[in-house]
Amino acid sequence: MIYLDNHATTQVDPRVVAAMLPTFELDYANPASATHWMGQRAHDLIEAARSQIATAIHAASSRDIIFTSGATESNNLAFRGLAERRHSGHIISVATEHPSVISPLEKLGRQGFRITFLPVRPAGHRLAGTLDLDQLRDAICDDTFLCSVMLANNEIGTIQSLESIADVCREHGIRLHTDASQGVGKLFIDVQTPPVDLMSFSAHKIYGPKGVGALYVRRTGDKPVRLISQIDGGKQELGLRGGTSNVPGIVGFAAALALSLENLPDEQIRLARLRNQLHQRLCDDLGEVPVNGPELDIPDPEFGTGNRKWVRLPGNLNCQFPGLDGHTLMVRAPEVCLSSGSACTATNSEPSHVLRSLGLDDDRVRCSIRFGLGRFNTAEDIARAAEMLIAAAKSLK
Repeated sequence: MIYLDNHATTQVDPRVVAAMLPTFELDYANPASATHWMGQRAHDLIEAARSQIATAIHAASSRDIIFTSGATESNNLAFRGLAERRHSGHIISVATEHPSVISPLEKLGRQGFRITFLPVRPAGHRLAGTLDLDQLRDAICDDTFLCSVMLANNEIGTIQSLESIADVCREHGIRLHTDASQGVGKLFIDVQTPPVDLMSFSAHKIYGPKGVGALYVRRTGDKPVRLISQIDGGKQELGLRGGTSNVPGIVGFAAALALSLENLPDEQIRLARLRNQLHQRLCDDLGEVPVNGPELDIPDPEFGTGNRKWVRLPGNLNCQFPGLDGHTLMVRAPEVCLSSGSACTATNSEPSHVLRSLGLDDDRVRCSIRFGLGRFNTAEDIARAAEMLIAAAKSLK
C-alpha cells in the first residue's frame, strides 16, 4: 500500500510512540491528583509539553495553550467561547473553510449572529483559493468582532497571506482566528508575526496521535482574549475545558511538533519536488491533468528559511482527470490510498464545496483527486503510485 492521504491524518512517528509509552506504563496517574507524587509527575509532563508547544509557535506564555481533543473542538471553543461574551454581532470567514469552521458559524447564524463567508480567487488564477483583501475590507461592519481564515487549505493547499489579513483586522479592532491544522509543523509559525488572537491545530496532522489538539489563545499582552468555557466539569486547562487530561496524547503532541520542526526547510523542498514529479509524470502519460488551486511553487531556498513565501502546501496536489470519475479511478487503483477531499465530508455525496468555490462545475469537481504527500513517502512510492494511477486511468478510458 502507498499512503497518500496525509491531509486526512498521518502515521504516528515511531519516535512519538516511544515518547508516549512511559505515560501508559509508568506515568499513568491522573494529573489532577495533586495529593501524591505520581499525580504531580503527570501534571508536570503536561506543563512541560504545554511550554514546549508554546515555544514552538512563539506564544508569549505557556498559559496561551489550551489542550483539546483536536482542531474541531478548538474551533468550536474559539467561536462559541468568544460569541457568548457578546450575544450578537458580525463574523467574517471564507467559503473554502473546513466543515469544523463552517458548521459552528452557521449555528451561530441561526442564533442571531450575522455570518459572512467571503469568496476566493477563482480557478486559473496563480493564487486560486486566496482571499481578496479588498473584499475583506468591504465586508467589515461596525459590529464585526471576529474574522476566521484558514492558514492552509486541506483540499487545495492554498496558503493565505495571514500577515496582510492580520493588518486589516488590527486596523479595525477585529479578533483574528485561524484554523492552522494543515499549517502547524509544515510551515513556519509565529503567532506574534502575523499577530493572531486564536489558532486551532491538531497532533494527528503532524505524525502525532489522534484525539488531541490545542487552541492558542492570546491571553496576555494588549487586549487579551477572554473565552467562556464550553465543557463544564473540573477546572482543567486553566478553567476553559473540563475533563481528565489526555496525558499520553499531550506528550505525543509535543514530541510530534518538535520532530516536525527539525529540518523543516529541507522537508518542505523534498515534498514539493516529489509532488511536482508526480504531477509531471501524470501529465506525460495522460496528457492534460489540470491543477486545482494555486500554482505548484517551490520558492528559491536562498529567499530565506524564516520567510519563505509558499503559496501552496509543499505536499499538496489536487488535480483533475478529465473524462474520468475520481472515485472510480481511486477504486481501480486500490493499492494507493487517496481521497477526493476532506475526510470529514467523505460520506457526503455532494461535490466538494472547496472546489466549487473556485468556480469549477460539478463534472470537473467529480473528476478531481487530492494527493497528500508526507514524511514517510519516498521517490519510489511516488513513481509506483503514478504507474498504478496511469494504468487505471488508461483502462477506464
